[in-house]
Amino acid sequence: MELGFIILVVTVLCVIAVVREFKSQNMLGAGFAAISALVFGFFSIATLYWELIHPFFGD
Repeated sequence: MELGFIILVVTVLCVIAVVREFKSQNMLGAGFAAISALVFGFFSIATLYWELIHPFFGD
């Protein structure tokens, strides 16, 4: 479960990076930060779901 929260913090940092790179008009950096935010966001939500919600409905 700790891994999910750590990855969620990384996702928030990636979203902050997207905003910062858009302000400086660095589209390549914004693109990489956006892709990272999507990937880390998916894995954080999936990990937290698997650890917190799935045990209530599994088996």
